[in-house]
Amino acid sequence: MNLETFEVRPDDENERIDKYITVLYPEKSRSFFQKLIKSGKIKVNDTAVKANYIVKTDDIIEIEFPDNEEANIKPENIPLEILYEDDDVLVVNKPKGMVVHPSIGHYSGTLVNAIMYHCKDSLSGINGEIRPGIVHRIDMNTTGSLIVCKNDFAHINIAQQIKVHSVNRIYEGIVCGNLKEETGTIHAPIGRNPKDRMKMAINEKNGKDAITHYELIRNYKNYAYVRFKLETGRTHQIRVHMASIGHPLLGDDIYGSGHGFGNQFKHLEGQTLHAKTIGFVHPVTGEYIEISAPLPDYFKEILKKLESM
Repeated sequence: MNLETFEVRPDDENERIDKYITVLYPEKSRSFFQKLIKSGKIKVNDTAVKANYIVKTDDIIEIEFPDNEEANIKPENIPLEILYEDDDVLVVNKPKGMVVHPSIGHYSGTLVNAIMYHCKDSLSGINGEIRPGIVHRIDMNTTGSLIVCKNDFAHINIAQQIKVHSVNRIYEGIVCGNLKEETGTIHAPIGRNPKDRMKMAINEKNGKDAITHYELIRNYKNYAYVRFKLETGRTHQIRVHMASIGHPLLGDDIYGSGHGFGNQFKHLEGQTLHAKTIGFVHPVTGEYIEISAPLPDYFKEILKKLESM
């Protein structure tokens, strides 16, 4: 058993306790904490509470964690679209709806399960057994290019390139509304949304510096096809930045509401965003490599429909 105790800060009050704790421990799921609450393992001011309890400033929260459960992450024969591969790195085209790495209680069907099967024992171990080979990630419903590292040397090298923002990352997406400018840059810090800590937002007080460059490919009726270049890589960066200027990504069910745009395309399963190109210096050869992932079929079908509107 592991007991942890902490005090709620003024900036964090007025949040459901299950959501609040999940933000503090992102490696564990919300359902994990809901089970602990239900079993009386989480107390506030020495009293058991329900999952909908709203935390208040100076509340003392006590969490009784069970002994660590053993992760049961197994290789799974899940098809992968390989864009590039050698002895050190692998670049895959991640499909829509696939989670990059497992989380507590959800150890199957992820990209990690697939690359474990494909790479056997050749994966970096720096991020532990839950994220072997994973040096960066993209959202579940974002498709496209993702680097996987096969050894620790490659992992450290690529991670440093990402840290200093030298990895070339180009995305393509469809946003709601027409863009008036051909090009633009959004320079606004991104951090936790103070009103909903499960979301990110423009956060001048506590956010981290974030820069997104965008270029209009084509305006359609009520929509625009846009290319993005990331100068930084914050969580949900393109989604938050575009929503902040009134052009949320088509299908974005987290940041797209409240902007007055109707959705003419049903069953999109999240944002229409594709990690088109990724470029990096090979950790061993020193050669610059640039890989592009083809647009997924669903994305191409939307463009065809926009052409005819």
